[in-house]
Amino acid sequence: MRKYTASFILDMRGCPDTVDAVMKRLSGIITDLGGKIEAAENLGQKNFERVVNKNFPSGMYVQFLFEGVPSIAEGIRAKLRLDKTINRLLIESTR
Repeated sequence: MRKYTASFILDMRGCPDTVDAVMKRLSGIITDLGGKIEAAENLGQKNFERVVNKNFPSGMYVQFLFEGVPSIAEGIRAKLRLDKTINRLLIESTR
């Protein structure tokens, strides 16, 4: 089992869910893939340094610390590939 940090930038425009509901859904995906969540944190709304889309100048940042098998990162990416709420995703091994 390895330790990972997953950082998500959420695009909440037009989403009826709250940030807490999205975080709960993300933690469910991680645990369904066999991960064990150690911490989840809502880092809040932050402005982007470089704005790619003028209608989306900032996003909600959330971060998860979890433990899982090496293939869990690909599983998370595959499940969230078509999710419109997830703007960006970064999964890093923290060892």
